[in-house]
Amino acid sequence: MSIAKQDPAHYRHRLAIETVPAGVMDVFAPYDGEVIATVDTVDANAVDKALDQAQALYVDRSSWLAVAQRMAILNRAADLLSERAETFAILAAREGGKPLVDSRAEVARAVDGLRNCAELLRSESGREVPMGVTPASSGRLAFTHHEPIGVVVAVSAFNHPINLVVHQVGPAVAAGCPVIIKPAEDTPLSCYRLIDLLREAGLPPGWAQALLTDGLATAERLVTDPRVAFFSFIGSARVGWYLRSRLAPGTRCALEHGGAAPVLVDRNVDLGRVVPALAKGGFYHAGQVCVSVQRVFAHADVAETLAKQLAEAGAALSVGDPTQGDTDVGPLIRPAELQRVDEWVNEATAAGTRCLSGGKPLTGSCYAPTVLFDPPMDSRVSRQEIFGPVICVYPYQNVEWAIQQANGLTFAFQAAVFTRDIDFAFSAADRLAASAVMINDHTAFRVDWMPFAGLRESGLGVGGIPYTFHDMRVEKLVVLRST
Repeated sequence: MSIAKQDPAHYRHRLAIETVPAGVMDVFAPYDGEVIATVDTVDANAVDKALDQAQALYVDRSSWLAVAQRMAILNRAADLLSERAETFAILAAREGGKPLVDSRAEVARAVDGLRNCAELLRSESGREVPMGVTPASSGRLAFTHHEPIGVVVAVSAFNHPINLVVHQVGPAVAAGCPVIIKPAEDTPLSCYRLIDLLREAGLPPGWAQALLTDGLATAERLVTDPRVAFFSFIGSARVGWYLRSRLAPGTRCALEHGGAAPVLVDRNVDLGRVVPALAKGGFYHAGQVCVSVQRVFAHADVAETLAKQLAEAGAALSVGDPTQGDTDVGPLIRPAELQRVDEWVNEATAAGTRCLSGGKPLTGSCYAPTVLFDPPMDSRVSRQEIFGPVICVYPYQNVEWAIQQANGLTFAFQAAVFTRDIDFAFSAADRLAASAVMINDHTAFRVDWMPFAGLRESGLGVGGIPYTFHDMRVEKLVVLRST
C-alpha cells in the first residue's frame, strides 16, 4: 500500500487558552526527511497561562469531573480511536518511523489502554483502617478514599507516539488530574490528535493540554513550576535525572529511561524458537525500544550457531519505508542517530568483533539489522544503550561469568532467560538484576497493565497504567468518632 503525500498540515498548540505562538517548528518524516507538518511553539508566558488554567481547575473542587464522567470520556475516546485506527497508525508510521504493521499494533494497545484507565475507576477503592484495637482507638471508624494529586506535567518520547501518551494522559484523566503534556519534538502529531480525540469524547479542554515549547529553558520552566504536583518523564536518562534534580519541593515524579537488556541462553534450547523471539525483540522498531534485546549471553555450545541464525533472520527482514505494509524495519528517528550507531559498530569491529550481518547504513535513514559476535566488554555496544538495530552475542562457558556481565552495568530494566531447565530458569531469574525477567520470551515483552520499572539509572518509580494511576492519586484518611 502506498501512502499519498500531501502538503504539510499546520498544527496549533493544544492549550485551553488563547496565546500568540512563539514560533513554528517543522516535523519531518524520518524515512525521507520530508516536512509532513508544522507545529506552533509557545513561550514561557503561554506555559504560565496553561499552568494557571490547570491549577484553577484543580483548586476549584466544584469543577472536578465526576467518576462516571471520566469513565464515559475514556470509553468514548477508546471507541473513537478504534474507529480511526488506520488513520492514527499511518500518522504514527510517518512521523515516528515505526513500520505500519507495528504502528497498527500500537494503536490497538492504546485503545485497550484507554479502556484499562476507565476500568480502574470501577475496581480501585479505598480500605478500612482498623480501629478499636487499643483504648485510644476505641469508638472510631477509619477508612480511606482517593483524590487527584493535582496538576500533572508529562514529557513523552518519540518511539511510541500514541501509546506513551495514553500511558501518561489516560491515568491523569482517570484520576481527575489536569494534565499538560509536552510530546517529543520528533512526534507531536499523534499526541495532538489524541488530545483532540479526548476533547471530542467530552473532556473539557483545560483538563488535557499539549504543547511544544520554544526552547529547553521554557520546557524546564514548565516542569519545575511549583504548581506541578506530579511529573511523568519518558526519555533519556541524562535529561530525566537532571529535571528531577530541578523539581520544586513537593513535586512527585516517575522517570522511565532506557537500558541495555541482557538475555541468558542455556545450552539445551530449541534455536528454532529462540531465534525468532530474539530477532523480534532486537530489531523491532529498529531497536528503538528501551528494553530492546541488546546483549545475548549464550552458552558456548550454541552461541555461534545462534548468532549466525540471528544474522540470517536479520538479513531476511524488509528494511525501508515504514508506511508500506510489508516493511519489517523502518528508519532511525534522526540521521545523527544512524551515524552514532554506525560509529559504535565500526568501533567494535575495529577491535576485532565479528560482524555477522548488517554493520552499515542502507540509506541515509535506515541501518541494516546487525549481529555482532563477542564484542569487547569495554566497547560502547557492550556498555551503553545502542537504541538501534544491533544485537550482540557473547559466548560463555561459566554461567556465573555471564550473570556477572549481565548485571555489570549502571542500567537495570527487563531481562530474559531461554532454557528447558526449570532450575536454571528460577536460578537465573532470581540472580539477574532486573525489575522483570521473561522466561522463554524476549526482553521487550510488555502488556500495559503490568509493572514496568527501570532500576538504577534506568528509571524511578513504576510505570504501567494501574501504577501510574496510583501515583496520580492521594489516599485520604477519614476518621469517624462516635459521640
